[in-house]
This record gives sequence, structure tokens and C-alpha cells, in this order.
Amino acid sequence: MTELNVLMTFTGGLAAALVLGFLAKRLRLSPIVGYLIAGIAVGPFTPGYVADHHVAEQFAEIGVILLLFGIGLRFHLRELLAVWRVALPGALFQSAISTMALAALLRLIGYDWQSGIVLGIAISVASTVVMALVLAERRDLHAPIGHIAIGWTVVEDLLTVTALLLLPMFLGEGASGADGVGAALGEAALKIGALVALVVVLGKWVIPWSLEHVAAARSRELFTLSVLVIALGIAVGSAKLFGVSMALGAFLAGLAVGRSEFAARAANDALPMQDAFAVLFFVSVGMLCDPRSLVSSPLLIALVLVVVLLGKPLAAMLVVRVLGKPMPTAVAVGAALSQVGEFSFILGSTAKGLGVIDDNGWNALIGASILSIALNPTIYRLARRAFGGAAALAPPTGERPPVDPRRCVLVGHGPVGSTVRRILAEHDTDVTVVELNLDTVRSLRAQGQRALYGDVLRPGTLEEAGIATAGSLILSVEIEDAAELIRQARAANPSLRVLARCAHLREAAALRDAGATVVAGEAEVAIALAEVLRPDEGDDDAGATRDRRIEATRRRLYERHASG
Repeated sequence: MTELNVLMTFTGGLAAALVLGFLAKRLRLSPIVGYLIAGIAVGPFTPGYVADHHVAEQFAEIGVILLLFGIGLRFHLRELLAVWRVALPGALFQSAISTMALAALLRLIGYDWQSGIVLGIAISVASTVVMALVLAERRDLHAPIGHIAIGWTVVEDLLTVTALLLLPMFLGEGASGADGVGAALGEAALKIGALVALVVVLGKWVIPWSLEHVAAARSRELFTLSVLVIALGIAVGSAKLFGVSMALGAFLAGLAVGRSEFAARAANDALPMQDAFAVLFFVSVGMLCDPRSLVSSPLLIALVLVVVLLGKPLAAMLVVRVLGKPMPTAVAVGAALSQVGEFSFILGSTAKGLGVIDDNGWNALIGASILSIALNPTIYRLARRAFGGAAALAPPTGERPPVDPRRCVLVGHGPVGSTVRRILAEHDTDVTVVELNLDTVRSLRAQGQRALYGDVLRPGTLEEAGIATAGSLILSVEIEDAAELIRQARAANPSLRVLARCAHLREAAALRDAGATVVAGEAEVAIALAEVLRPDEGDDDAGATRDRRIEATRRRLYERHASG
């Protein structure tokens, strides 16, 4: 494998995904459709450029790890425990129904029960990557729907690990049958329990201690590197030492970091490339697809799709409804599960290697996964639209949340920022401080104040601070690229009032053009010093005259530098 081959695969895959994802979006389809077609286009079954699937798969694995780590960061442990009584029985029931339904249908066309059951187990597992992107697009990822759906896939991942353990025992050479099952399952349970215990220990003591010392170095690169090492290290260690999937390990790592005060900064500071790598997941899936299989075994693919697109959602919807959740939530969770993904391929390839499924079964699994992943965003959108009026669903994408004029996001809590916060608090303004000094954030939180530890220049930090519903944004410190920050803030909240501080008048024009009211230290200090030496007029209107004079002077200073 040459360096050029790696770079060509990375560049070619992303370029094809960019072009076809853009075309899909223009055709009002999900970009995921374009990414899958891009994978088919650069795959070995179509003419022209052929990317290295092994390389693409490795990049895709990084994307899956980063994406699941990011989900875990914002998925609090109490939310996982709150949905456990739905997710655990729901995933077990839906997997059993899906498996038996597909096995029965395949039996009608000549497949034996063994092959049908294995294929059924494979298609019962949903792709967390697809689900996360589809839910995030509709703002449901961190709503009750998202909590249930993500908890559901965690259970499915554990079921997949169990199936991967049992397949060689029952169907491989020298299979031990039922005799070794109890010992293997016991060993797997001990490993998973040990992993969870280790992650809890790391999240409570080791990770916060490590990140605090790295943060004290005040280096963005080191903090980014430390978070990536935590995410990749726990993910890889989970697979190597405990036998679970790297995606599950990454999710647990995110849960661990998410319990610390570094969660917001870790999410917004260290994962800017997760989307690009996640796109390569869909490209690598598309590369597996041989378009000829869609013609050679259409009935087999159709039966698999019937179970994936109808059987799984109906079973999930039924169990969620029976367990007491409202119909809109049940329908949305079912729609989110109407696809198959990464762990289906792992299970399918293991079964193919054991001779349990043939080439037609493998191609049907791949073909059904491609089609279900492509259709899933549309299915979810239609389900959400049909039941969009319920409180269980998040607001539609185009609907902006209401703005609270008494909410303010204050960037910086130095000498100026701390004074601004105290004055605003005296006027009953709800202030959220964004600050990179960890000791300051801890002190504010100890006083009961809202404070977020993070770099405001990193994407997502302002969103985490609640900029969408804030009435004002105050930049109390000088910030590099402040004009771009102001534009992004006003794009997220067009009615936002922005006040920005700068040192020199020459910097004011760019900030004002971006949409801020500007306070330049150079001008304000000069005005204050000059006014001290002016004689007092001594009449009743002296105060009003002074105010008008100051305002006129201020306007001349700012306009002079704006034009010059």
C-alpha cells in the first residue's frame, strides 16, 4: 500500500461524495444517497477509477469512532438509564421478530432455517451512524426519540457481539455446540462488565485529571490531541481487550468524558473532522455493492427489504407503544430503525466465511443495506411529518425557537467581563459566560452562575451556550476572527444584538459591518480623558448638552476611521 494510493483513495472518495452528495441535495434527497452512489462509482464493480476499499474502510472506522464518541459526549448516563426499560426489551423483541420473519420468508424460496436465521440476525441490527445523522437532521438526536433509539442500538451492538461469539461455536469447524456456550457467554458478560467498570473509573478520576493538566498548558493542539487519544484509545482497547465493537467502546468513552466539565470543549474543540470521516463510511459501504446483484437475485433482496422496511419498524413501534410511549415517539423510533448497517456486514462476512450464507445471501444483505440506508432519511421524514405535532418530537428544522431578550451570552470573564456580568445581574439578566479559564468556570458554577468551559471560536460552542435563544451576545475580550464569529452568531439568531470590544478604531469597521455595536478602547478612553478637562457649563441643560457632545465626538471618531 503506497502513500499515493492512500491519498488518492481519501481524496477520490471525498471528491466523489462531495459532487454526488451535492447533486442529491439539489434533487431534494438526503446527501447520504449521494455518498452511497459515490462509493458505487469508485468501487471495483463499476468502470473507471477504483479506490482501495481497505483504505476507505480504515478511514470510515475512524469516522464511526469519532461520531459515536461525539454522541456519547452529549448523551448523559441518566438519559441512557431512563430509556433502558424501553430499549432493552424493545431491542430483544424487535430482533427476535425480525429474525424469525426473514427466516420464514426465506424458507419459502428454498433457504434452510440456519441460513435464514443468521441473515435475520444480521438485518436486525440498525446502523448507529445512519441513525445519528438522520436524527440530527431533524433535531431529534438529543430528544426522547434519540435517547430511545441510541439506547436501542447499544443493546443491538451487545446482541451482535453475542452472535459473533456463538456462530463459530455452533457452526464452525470443531464446533463445541451447547457445551461451551455458557462459559463463552459468561466470559463475554465478565468482559463487558469489566469494560464498563474501567470506563466509569476512567471517567470519574483519570480522564478529568488528565484533561485538566493538558488544559492548563493553554494549547488547543494538545487538548485536541488528548481528546482524540482518549476516544481512539478506549475504542481500540475495547475491541482488543474486551472483544466488543470499537463503536461501542467509543460511545462509552464519550459517556465518560461527557460526565466531566470538559464535555462541551471536547465536543466542539476536538472533533471538527468527524463529519468528513463519517462520509467515508457511506463511501466504503457503497464500494461493497455489485449493481449486478440487484438484477441477479431480485426476489431475495425484495424479501430482505420487506423485513427491514416493514417488519422491523412495525415490531419496534408495537413494543415502544406497549411500553407506554406515545404513538408519535413509537412511529419515529420504528422509522429510525428501518435500515441496516455496519455490524450487519461484520456478522454477514463471518457467516459467509463459515459457509452459512452463500454469495447470493451476501449480495442480498449488501443490496438491502444500500437501499435501506438510501431510503431511511425519506422514511423518517415522512413518519415525522405525519406525527410532527406531538410534544415528543423536536421542532421542525425551519422553525426557530423563541428568543428571550433577557438572556445574554457573555464571552470572556476577565476584568471587563466580570464587571459586565455583575451589572447585568443587577438588572435581572440571565447571563451565560463562555470562558477558557477552567478555574474561573469552576468558581462561577460554585456561585450558581451559568458558565461554559470552551473556545468560542470552535464550531458548536455558541450553540452549546444557547445562542439561538439569547437576546444579546457580548464579546468582552478581543477575539481573533471576531467578525466571522459575529456573522455565525447572527446566522444562528438573526434577531441577536451583538456588542463587541476592540482596542483600536481601525478594527471597528469590520466588526460593525458584521452586525455588531462596537466599543473601541482607543476612542472611549480618549473621550473620557477629554471630558474630564472640559469646563462645567453650569446650567440646567448641562447634562443633556454633555451627552450630545460626547455622542457627536464618538460618531466622528468611528466614522473617520470607517472611511479612512
